[in-house]
Amino acid sequence: MQKRGQVTIFIIIAILIVGIAVLVYTLVPKAKTGTGFDVKNPSGFIQSCLENEIEKSVELASNQGGSIDPEFYFMYEGDKIEYLCYTSEYYATCVVQQPMLKQHIEAEIKKDISEDVTACFSSLEQNYQNEGYTVKLDKGQTVFELLPKRISTRFENYVLTVSKGETARYDSFSVVLNNNLYELVSIANSIIEWETKYGDAETTIYMDYYKDLKVEKKVQQDGTTVYILTDRNTEKKFQFASRSVAWPPGFGTEGVAG
Repeated sequence: MQKRGQVTIFIIIAILIVGIAVLVYTLVPKAKTGTGFDVKNPSGFIQSCLENEIEKSVELASNQGGSIDPEFYFMYEGDKIEYLCYTSEYYATCVVQQPMLKQHIEAEIKKDISEDVTACFSSLEQNYQNEGYTVKLDKGQTVFELLPKRISTRFENYVLTVSKGETARYDSFSVVLNNNLYELVSIANSIIEWETKYGDAETTIYMDYYKDLKVEKKVQQDGTTVYILTDRNTEKKFQFASRSVAWPPGFGTEGVAG
C-alpha cells in the first residue's frame, strides 16, 4: 500500500510537471506574439508599430486640406480646413495656395510621424537586447509617398545588425497602407484648376466618371466653398476650402441685389 501511494504521488507530480510545461510552451509564445516582436521579422514589428500612427496622421491631414497644422484655413464643423485656392477680392478668381499639393502632404506627414519612427526603431532595438542580442542600428532616411491606391513609408539605408552566436543583417523596412488619398488629391487638383479658371467646379462630372466617389460642395456666406471628397466604399475623405469669384454681401450669384 505504501509503495502504491508513492507511485501515485510520483504520477501526480509527473502530470503536474507536464501540464506546467505545456502551459509555458503555449502561453509564452502568445505573449511575445502579442507585442508584435519576432526576432526573425523586424520589418513586421516596424509595420505593426507604425501603421496606426501613420493612419492618424493621414486622416488628420486629409481632414484639413493636406496640412497637419494649417495656418490659413476655414473653420467647418470643428475642422481647420486649409484654403488650397484663395482670393480676398470680390468677382476675382482664386490663386492656388499649394501648387505642389501631393508633395506638400507627403512632407507634412513625414514630419508628423518622425518622432514615432524614432520611438519604434528604439523599441525594436530594446526588444532584441531583452532577448540577449547585441544590436547595431544604422539609421538612414524616411521616404513617405502617396502612390496609386496605397501609401508607402520606406526607411532607406536603415540597417539593423543583430548577433547572438550568429549574426543577422536586416536592411528592408517599410510600412504600406491601403489608401486612395493619391486619387482623392488628384481630383482635388482638378477641382482647384476649375476654381482658378471659372470660380466654380461642376462636381457631378467627377461622380459620373468615378462611381465610388461622392463630391460635396458646401458654399459658405463669405464666398468660401468647402469641397468634401469621399470614397463611398471606405468612407475615407479629403476636404479643402476655396474662395473664388465671391460676391459682396447682399448680392446673389448673378450680381443682383437680394
